[in-house]
Amino acid sequence: KELPGDRRRVTVRAADPAVCELAGRALTNFGGWGGWSGDEPMPTPMPIPMPMPFAHRGPSIAVGGPRARASLSAPALAAFRAALRDQSHCVRRIAARVVAREEPAWAVAEFTALATDAAAGYREVGLLGLGELEDRTTLGTITAGLGDRDIAVRAMAAWALGELEMSESVPALGRALTDQAPLVRRRAAWALGQVESASAVPLLRGALRDNDWETRRTAVWALGEIEDPSAVEALATLVTDGDARVRRMAAWALGEIESSRAVPVLARLLGDADRDVKLTAIWALGEIESSDAVSVLAPALKDAEPGVRRMAVWALGEIESSSAVRYLTPLLNDADADVRAVTAWALGSIESLSALPALEAAKADRAPAARRAVQWAIDQIDDRR
Repeated sequence: KELPGDRRRVTVRAADPAVCELAGRALTNFGGWGGWSGDEPMPTPMPIPMPMPFAHRGPSIAVGGPRARASLSAPALAAFRAALRDQSHCVRRIAARVVAREEPAWAVAEFTALATDAAAGYREVGLLGLGELEDRTTLGTITAGLGDRDIAVRAMAAWALGELEMSESVPALGRALTDQAPLVRRRAAWALGQVESASAVPLLRGALRDNDWETRRTAVWALGEIEDPSAVEALATLVTDGDARVRRMAAWALGEIESSRAVPVLARLLGDADRDVKLTAIWALGEIESSDAVSVLAPALKDAEPGVRRMAVWALGEIESSSAVRYLTPLLNDADADVRAVTAWALGSIESLSALPALEAAKADRAPAARRAVQWAIDQIDDRR
């Protein structure tokens, strides 16, 4: 409907959930509904080597920053406030996001009242609004939601605590890790990752044995976010997990923690049958930057797949150990041009004089990118003389 004095239209009902979802994204300028959709609200680890410094970069051109968002008119805000009690689940959630974004003076009181309403649907949307507001004074109200009889309400309470990011919520979230509903356990694990408190590590260790693979994966992600080395041994138990997605997340988490104690664990994952697990383990070894990983990575340089060889070369370049030179120089003749280019970059990063003869011989590489990489590497090493 058209609101007086406001050229924007507000969708107050949509029979098709997909239409309502799209309307919500348009109204809130939000690319995801992770806190309360079926998808886990966490990043998927996608290890990709950083751009190499020899790559051509053109001049920086400012295209323009984000435009300032105009506040809603009073009639529009009133319409969204009324929609908090709409019969449609999706409409209530859209309204909660919009109201929280506007932060009117009455928002905390309104969402708190909803969070304690007799109707579970209203309690859920109230907790969504409180989570979006991120008002630390609402900790008690949100925490109480973890004891709700409704699964969706408990899950939303766990999500909202993650949005608050307060260490005071760790004990309550730890108890939620034993909730009978997998959705609640997953949200609690995610929230503990958001809080990033080392006190959550012992609690998350138990969740690594959960019978729900998504809960295990989320707990692993949380440990990666916390980055506490004491989690390495617990994560090592997942090398043989039955789900490749969990094993991959374990490799990612070990890379985030960056402890050399993880090198032997990741070495086992290099033999994983799943390609993504193997690539993530290689990436993690590069992130850890321990010279102990050089010999561990060497076999991956002979992998049949160029993508695996390329990632292994990148990891050795990140480690920057001169002991890797003898493993890397043969790859300046690799059949894959990208592998040759990354190899030159890695040797330039290591800056060992022993790599110069091989680099000089590679100056005539048939691929322009590889030639540029070789010259960059030579210049890097020459600068050390």
